[in-house]
Amino acid sequence: MKKQIVLMAIAAVVSISAANAQGGFQRRTVEERVKSVHEKMDSAFKLDAVKLAQVDSIFTASYKATDAAREEMMASGSQDRDAMRAKMQEFAAARNEKLKAVLTADQMKTWTDTIEPSMRPQRGNRPQGQ
Repeated sequence: MKKQIVLMAIAAVVSISAANAQGGFQRRTVEERVKSVHEKMDSAFKLDAVKLAQVDSIFTASYKATDAAREEMMASGSQDRDAMRAKMQEFAAARNEKLKAVLTADQMKTWTDTIEPSMRPQRGNRPQGQ
């Protein structure tokens, strides 16, 4: 009897795990992403409250713009990854120009070399071409 209960529990865990693996990814909200950047910037640079507020507003505007552009391209049925990538790079460049006005040159270098790459979503170990 105990073996049957244990086996049923294992089967339940495996089936739940498989169901979540099928499509459990959801994009984080703008607020969640801004909070993540806020924490990383605060821990790396110890910015004062005014500069942190400026950084938060820069990222909020940037994330809202990129989300709107992504939704617009998806709504139009466009599947052109190169066009999407180019558009996102434009948004990132505009965001970085605004950040240059708030951060020092050393802080900006740390942002582009260390913090920004860590903010990108990790894709896992997927084979190339998928």
